[in-house]
Order: sequence, then C-alpha cells, then structure tokens
Amino acid sequence: MRIPVVVLSGFLGSGKTTLLLRLVKEAKARGVKPGILMNELGQLDVDGFTVNEFDDTNIQKLLDGCVCCSKKSELASSLNRLLPQKPDVIFIELTGVANPEEIADALTEPGLLRSMRLKQIITVLDAENVLDYNSVFSSDRQLVHTLRRQIEAADFIIVNKTDLVSPSVLQKIEKAIRKQNDRCSIAYTTHSQVDMDPLFHGIEPNAANAVSGDRLARGSALSVVKRSIREHEHLHPEPSYSRVRTMMLPWTESNPPTREKLEKFLHQRRELLLRAKGYVTLPPTGQPHLFQYAGKRMYWETTAFSGSPYLVIIGIDLDEERLLHDWNVLCEMV
Repeated sequence: MRIPVVVLSGFLGSGKTTLLLRLVKEAKARGVKPGILMNELGQLDVDGFTVNEFDDTNIQKLLDGCVCCSKKSELASSLNRLLPQKPDVIFIELTGVANPEEIADALTEPGLLRSMRLKQIITVLDAENVLDYNSVFSSDRQLVHTLRRQIEAADFIIVNKTDLVSPSVLQKIEKAIRKQNDRCSIAYTTHSQVDMDPLFHGIEPNAANAVSGDRLARGSALSVVKRSIREHEHLHPEPSYSRVRTMMLPWTESNPPTREKLEKFLHQRRELLLRAKGYVTLPPTGQPHLFQYAGKRMYWETTAFSGSPYLVIIGIDLDEERLLHDWNVLCEMV
C-alpha cells in the first residue's frame, strides 16, 4: 500500500505548525505512525525544534529555501529517508510562500508514486490578515499569485484565528475563498483546533489505507493539477515569491536586548516584516523563550531550548546591511 501524504500549506504565521502538532498528537492517539517533512526558508530550524519539544517523531528537514523552488530537487530524497520508519502517513509542512501544486506534481514522479500518494492539501488562512494580502503585496505579482494558488489547490481550508475578527469579516473570507475554490471544505478555528475525523478519513495504522479517496488515484484531479501548473508556468526556475528575504539577527547572551527593546525594534519595521521567530534569552534571568511574530502580533513562550539563541526574520525587500547595523546599535555591539 502507498503511504498517504498530507500537505500543509498557508502563508507565514497562519498556524501551520500548530496544526501539525495537533495532527501528530491525534495520529499517536489513533495508533497511526506519522512521518514529518518540514521546510523552512531560513538556515535554522525553529519549527522543527518546536515539534520535537512536544513529540519525539523523527523529522526530515529542508532548510534555507522553498521546497517548490530551490529545494525541489531534494524533496524526493528527503521523503525517501522517511520510508525506513514505515510511517502510516506523511505530513509535509511547507514554507509560507510555497505553492502546494508543485508538491502535488512532484509526487507524480515514478520514484515517489510507487511508495506514496497525495491524500490531501490543507491550507491554513490567517483570518485577521488574509483579506489584506492582495493590497499589501500588490507590487509582488509572484507572491500574490502563490497565495491564490494556496487557496485554489486546497482540498480543506482552515480559517484560523477567528477570535480576532468579526462575523462579517468571516463572511467576506468565505466569499473570497469560494470565488477561487468552490469544492473545498472549510473549517473555522482558533489555535488550529479542528475536528480531526475528516482529516484522518482513510488513514489507518499499519499502512492499511484504502486508496480510494486519495487525489492521485483520481485521474481527473491529477490532470487538473498538472494542467494548472503548465497554464500558470509554475515549473519555472524562479521562486514562488520574488521579494521575500530571510536573515538571521545575532543574539548575544552576554548583552541581549530586553523584551521591550526587541518588540519596539520589530514594531518600527512592521511594514516590511512578515514573520519573525527564534529562541532567545531575556535579561535578567536568561530564561530561554520561543519568540514569534506573526500577523503583526508578538507571542512569547518559555521553553526548554538549550542551544545557542537566535532570531530569524522574514520580510519584503529587507535591507540586510541597514538592519544588521540598527540591530547592533540596539544591542550596543558597536
């Protein structure tokens, strides 16, 4: 039997990793053995440690690039490295700027098609910000196009962070979704808390999975995916985003910025900043924290992280030299 693959898509900070944690926990409760492939734009793996902190599942990681672009050639080898674990299901968490259709196409390659099948594409949307993406990223045609494809390719869409918006906004979001995708299921959640039964339909222990219901078993679904990729020129060597940049800010344990200084530094650059995350230590105790900036909101969580602290930021047209200078001034390193 071929192993079902579930692809988690959605823009930066929408709640994909939170959903992945819930899926892994649910899989264990059902006696289903998961395999995990996580893709990060940066060189350091923040989300992978977050998952490992709560679960000991072995994770394959593709860092420093998007799996649908610069890292596409490494996808097959990463997935094949999961096979010796004999997983009952494989979860792939994409970067926030990845086109899930590229992954659907990659899974049709003979080397992968023999051992695995695309079960479902799940896209997570940030209810507070999704309606603004077209205007915010209007100057980046490639990125806007990719965000639309994340909706159009989805079998199941999770509208997350609904506690941050009004019912009228949710109605607008549903209308916008249906303009692009009239066949997907939609769930409305906070903290990615979704009914797991539909997501685990047909996924059972010991790879005893019925092939019926998977996307690749239906020729029509596969042909639609392949045709749309050709029509929209998604097999080009260019990335699915053009102006998104990732950089790491050095964090010194001897003289780290305070929480207030860090938040002010990022808030002043909020117009260009899409995402920030990392493991940092804060004065005066030096307690490690997981810090996340998503949707212009900041979140702090104590953690058992014992490695060297770091902070990764993702943004539009980041001026790395200027940012690094300002950061060093903030940390009184110059």
